[in-house]
Amino acid sequence: MKIYDELLARGLIAQVTDEEEIRELVNNGQATFYIGFDPTADSLHVGHFMALSLMKRLQMAGNRPIVLIGGGTGHVGDPSGRTDLRNMMTTEIIQHNSECFKKQMEKFIDFGEDKALMVNNADWLLKLNYVEFLREVGPHFSVNNMLRAECYKQRMEKGLSFLEFNYMIMQAYDFYHLYQHYGCNMQFGGDDQWSNMLAGTELIRRKLGKDAYAMTIPLLLTADGQKMGKTAGGAVWLDPDKTSPYDFFQYWRNVDDADVLKCLRMLTFLPLEQIEEMDKWEGSQLNEAKEILAFELTKLVHSEEDAQKAKTTSHALFVGGADDAAMPTTEITAAQLSEGGISVLDLLVITGLAASKSEARRLVQQGGIHLDDVKVETIEHIITAAQLQTGVKIRKGKKTFHKALLA
Repeated sequence: MKIYDELLARGLIAQVTDEEEIRELVNNGQATFYIGFDPTADSLHVGHFMALSLMKRLQMAGNRPIVLIGGGTGHVGDPSGRTDLRNMMTTEIIQHNSECFKKQMEKFIDFGEDKALMVNNADWLLKLNYVEFLREVGPHFSVNNMLRAECYKQRMEKGLSFLEFNYMIMQAYDFYHLYQHYGCNMQFGGDDQWSNMLAGTELIRRKLGKDAYAMTIPLLLTADGQKMGKTAGGAVWLDPDKTSPYDFFQYWRNVDDADVLKCLRMLTFLPLEQIEEMDKWEGSQLNEAKEILAFELTKLVHSEEDAQKAKTTSHALFVGGADDAAMPTTEITAAQLSEGGISVLDLLVITGLAASKSEARRLVQQGGIHLDDVKVETIEHIITAAQLQTGVKIRKGKKTFHKALLA
């Protein structure tokens, strides 16, 4: 199966311009394509995962990826999917976040000589002369058309700043710059970026009289339409210091039955034939499919060793009889104890199982917290230093486990 047909079969294509031309380019390894990543945090998260997997698939098929770090656009902020203005970042934070991104991306993408490129649009956007930029690019954009773009329409009620209004033009200029300097002929991105991507292809055609192409991938959504990668504690990060390999494994192990086959197709590199066989599975076999999904993705993001440890720990907790050493653990210092112990509410906040004491109180009152498999009955419950010396296993709900130890 050619790569374009495989992308279709895996559900990885949402919209394209000029389908036959794109099919020809990617199938013959002639696409130099880019995907942009705004460095709004010091780690990539599950929302970036599908884009990284797509880049890996296309590079394996002979195409050349360009990772565009939005060091310049990060000074503005993408309004897509937002109801309010993004926080402004300093140049130092943007640079730090960009460096973190590259370390994580290297597990997916080969940046060796004459392979993938990583560029930062701060290198050209921050040097632009404002009036020259307006004269060069501005005449090719219709304000009426821009206001009809979905990324702007949803912000009109609360107010769209002129700062954000420039984002589409800046993203279009990125594509124009990459075409001129790196021969980039294609842009990929999330389905919410469609208007911005069309602006880039149109700018290249008007300014250079050349053809450029765009393809979007669908947003990673659950069966009920919610964005995948969100938990009660926040996002699922690719940085092991933010989301441990075990927690990452458990997130995918616990996806809904309706989502497991979709995730296997879109995110793993298992053969489609193997996944189609799993489509016939039901009942307890779906749990096996979820474990395969969790193992494959943890191996891809972290390592096979981490995936095996997480699997072993998961079995220890849910099946019994195995080592639980890979369980996420928080060390409690003597300074955090009071009169030789710590309250269950403080413990839940310190371990990150609750965002605040009020949330911790609700969890306990609703019967959602167990310590060493015994339900906590009162919000005044105290865990002693002696208990912490041997380690206390905390269970939140049915599927979230954590260990607390005295430092």
